[in-house]
Amino acid sequence: MITLTDFMVVSVALFCIGLYMIISKHNAIQILIGIELILNAAILNLVAFGKYDKANNSGQIFALFAIVLAAATTAVALAIVLNVYRRYKTIDPNDINKLRD
Repeated sequence: MITLTDFMVVSVALFCIGLYMIISKHNAIQILIGIELILNAAILNLVAFGKYDKANNSGQIFALFAIVLAAATTAVALAIVLNVYRRYKTIDPNDINKLRD
């Protein structure tokens, strides 16, 4: 049987991988993937604690809202990255140094 500790270990691994991707990458798409991994780690925690909550399924409800929020955030962030690429012809955050004309 999978215990709560197993869920937490996987969640910590996802969080650490996402944090490493945010810190080490110089590509906007890879940074967004790192953010998504961190969000998935939080969602996994919510679902894991909701599994062991016998009174009500508040963990699953919060996880559903977090998944919807993550999908909306990803759509907006991808639109921003595409517009930045269209304007500057790069997605390296270090090369984009001015936001005005």
